[in-house]
Amino acid sequence: IHLLRKTYSSNCQNLTSDPDSAVIGGLVWILVASTRVVPENPLGWVMFVSVFCFVGTTLWLLIFACGGNQSSFWPGLDAGFHFVAAVFYLSASVVLAYITILIGKGSTFGILKTYRLDISAVVMSHVATLLYFLHAIFSAIRWKRA
Repeated sequence: IHLLRKTYSSNCQNLTSDPDSAVIGGLVWILVASTRVVPENPLGWVMFVSVFCFVGTTLWLLIFACGGNQSSFWPGLDAGFHFVAAVFYLSASVVLAYITILIGKGSTFGILKTYRLDISAVVMSHVATLLYFLHAIFSAIRWKRA
């Protein structure tokens, strides 16, 4: 029991922002998917990033919760994954904000709902970028200490 408690507490210390990032990433995915995805190419990138990061973070959370992170390469992999996720989300946030601005310029009553959903997705996307960036920094610090 003592060994299980020690493993669980060390794993929970590694989960600084994983659940928050997954929830916010899932919200971006849902908000973009609830609108008509036009234009397809840039918003397809936003969908790919949000789904990729959501699935990756969920798998990461399960690996850490099950205690599979006991090897020495996990802290570096943790920092690397979250840095890539932060860069992906930053690029997706910029693309989504640009498309939202374009939709807002031609705003009519029918497009107003889509415009508001896109604004919410932009805000959540920037919050997800911040959370992934913070997690990457804390993971890099933990990696250097290990």
